[in-house]
Amino acid sequence: MPFLRLFYYFFCLFGDLCKKVYVCIWYLLYTVVGLTLKPLAVRVPAELEKEIIEITQKEKLDKATVVRNLLEIGINEWRKQTALDFLQKGKVTFAKAAEIANLSLWELSDLIKQRNIEWIRFTPEDAEKEFREASVAKLN
Repeated sequence: MPFLRLFYYFFCLFGDLCKKVYVCIWYLLYTVVGLTLKPLAVRVPAELEKEIIEITQKEKLDKATVVRNLLEIGINEWRKQTALDFLQKGKVTFAKAAEIANLSLWELSDLIKQRNIEWIRFTPEDAEKEFREASVAKLN
């Protein structure tokens, strides 16, 4: 507790400075301890860099934050598209597709509806056959 008492006295004496130090320490803890950011060097075409700079100006963010946000959006979209492609080709189950896309089953269902994805491969004849077989099984 002596540290807290010292912090309190420091805060009383240097209020504004202390707030800035606290925010700085919190940011440092968030970025270094909480998130564990890894450096990544990448080369981009000049046109893409112009778009990134335009976004930094519109969003009033630094370039690293903008690139991180865009990368996250791109990865999330890639996961969704990959899951939908696998599901449509019959390579994965509905539940596995939701897992790949990092979505709940309900969210995946909504996504499939939004994008008009056809993933159930039942012809009317197949459905009728399944229904007849289920009816016969129920009678037995």
